[in-house]
Amino acid sequence: MPDVAGRVADAFAARIREQEERALSPLAVRSYETAGRPYDEPECSVRTPFQRDRDRILHSKPFRRLKGKTQVFIDPAGDHYRTRMTHTLETTGIARVVARALGLNEDLTEAIGLGHDTGHPPFGHAGEAALDELLRDRGGFRHNEQSARIAEQLNLTREVIDGILTHTGQREPTTLEGKIVRIVDRVAYINHDIDDAIRYGILAQADLPAGLLDVLGPSGSKRIDTLVHDLVESSAVAGDIVQSEEIGSAMLALRAFMFDRVYLAPVTRPEHERAHRTIRRIHGQLAGRGDPPQEIVEFIAGMTDRFALSYAERIDAKA
Repeated sequence: MPDVAGRVADAFAARIREQEERALSPLAVRSYETAGRPYDEPECSVRTPFQRDRDRILHSKPFRRLKGKTQVFIDPAGDHYRTRMTHTLETTGIARVVARALGLNEDLTEAIGLGHDTGHPPFGHAGEAALDELLRDRGGFRHNEQSARIAEQLNLTREVIDGILTHTGQREPTTLEGKIVRIVDRVAYINHDIDDAIRYGILAQADLPAGLLDVLGPSGSKRIDTLVHDLVESSAVAGDIVQSEEIGSAMLALRAFMFDRVYLAPVTRPEHERAHRTIRRIHGQLAGRGDPPQEIVEFIAGMTDRFALSYAERIDAKA
């Protein structure tokens, strides 16, 4: 049986290599030319390394918990608001379209997309800001770094870990597949957060900057279509993952509008304060009983919104 298994694995890898040489761009990462994993292990005989990474993320608890984590609004009353899970799926779907159009490695792109927010704490950006403030003397907290730690714990390939770590922040991804997720993450959240903000009543369609809509499109689907076509066309010419000056600038301007009117707006301040109080209460209780600092970070970052709120309520009930 070991000989049979080895022959099956070799035949599968050979077939994938041949397919990728025919179908992928010279700029794409080849599935069997990965830099490896933090810990060596035998390869799977029926999945490429990046397909295996995708499956490990999908079957992990951090990924499943994304369904209970806020995208913008904390535990909103309604079934149609985005969560970290739906954001992740939207980001991954768009990123795969771009990767396929450019002849890049879809499996690598998919794994990075699925794993990029697994380290995000409860309460969205407000929860991240609260943890960062509490951990300032230990270097702060950034969700991309926590996501990369989870990827290392899952023993994912180094290319996937790098793409997850660099999907936000100062460092650029080392692969074009990672660069796709970095840009598409913004494409996805800017547009679906507009939709949710209008549903919540913070924005009206008429509030959106008319000049930017003229460039990008009047609806979320039109804007995503514009942004994806521009990303594919500009990248194909440049041999890198880039946006045109006009479309890229318009997207950043729309992002700045969202920070001003939604993410950091006075109307969301009560929600932010609620998140900060909850995170501080939990952190204070865990630190007060002497839990190791890194275990506290792991525990809080892994919480869903509802679990964090109920946990804080139990602390207050015992006080």
